[in-house]
Amino acid sequence: MVASLKSTLGTVMTWEMRPVQPVKLLVGILACDEQALTACHAPLVKAFGPADLVSQVWPFDLTEYYKDEAGPAMVRQFMAFERLIDPGQIAEIKHQTNRMERELAAALQTPYPRPINLDPGYIEPSKLVLASTKNFAHRIYLGRQMYAEVTMTYTKGKWETFAFTFPDFKSGRYNDFLSSVRERVVQQLRDRKRNVNSFGQD
Repeated sequence: MVASLKSTLGTVMTWEMRPVQPVKLLVGILACDEQALTACHAPLVKAFGPADLVSQVWPFDLTEYYKDEAGPAMVRQFMAFERLIDPGQIAEIKHQTNRMERELAAALQTPYPRPINLDPGYIEPSKLVLASTKNFAHRIYLGRQMYAEVTMTYTKGKWETFAFTFPDFKSGRYNDFLSSVRERVVQQLRDRKRNVNSFGQD
């Protein structure tokens, strides 16, 4: 009966599970200075593979939230990684970056307790998601003591924010880079689909 309905309607029944689309891993880096920023590149590449897109460096100057942890002159950069991931991996990746933070803090020996802050997340064609150790009204629990939020959505050719979106993301200063990451993952997904279709025709 179900098979005949599918063939008649040409649709997938709503109770059937769909394949999970891979996403583009993005790590936001906050550092006490550019020397500390550079020091975290190699550990990130070792953990997650080559980075195919790396942003410029911006001053992190729209909030003093992390001033006591990393000083008054923090900088921001993003790294996006070539290898696509399953979005279900993001909780474990956040644990990995937390361990990196602790190791880097010990190695860098700065006067600050948290000279590096690593914020992993992912971009897919419709949104930017960031992982967090902190719960809040707009966050959902992932398991393993980790949460996630949709920080921005991509709608009708532009990035849209929410009331809870972090001020630096809301400013729009990162939008061009985030769009380049989005374009890259869109192309990667097209290539994957083309390769699957080509394989099926062999």
